[in-house]
Amino acid sequence: MPKFTYVVFTNPVQGREDEYNNWYTNVHVPDVLCVPGILSAQRFRRTEQQRGAGPQPWDYLALYECDAPEPRLVTEGIQARIGTPEMMMSEALAEARYGCYFEPITEVVRKVVAK
Repeated sequence: MPKFTYVVFTNPVQGREDEYNNWYTNVHVPDVLCVPGILSAQRFRRTEQQRGAGPQPWDYLALYECDAPEPRLVTEGIQARIGTPEMMMSEALAEARYGCYFEPITEVVRKVVAK
């Protein structure tokens, strides 16, 4: 079980969604996976149908499973790379973004499907 999950909400710059998705999936995720302590990454796009009417401020979500002694070390590893050849950022990424860490308090519970 990972020690914690880094949750990141982002949006593309208006009109640059294809460029943003190409960069995020093919450049940024591999760069982030080079940061010590990050084990895996998965991206999500918000669906049109939502539980509430909104507003829904974020269109994209990335989840990074981490196994480091503490979240600070992952943050430092990312910050040290941003804007260097190890982690080039894209102008298609909107400036506003939000990231935070969560630690598991239970094991994953899966639905049992009768055969």
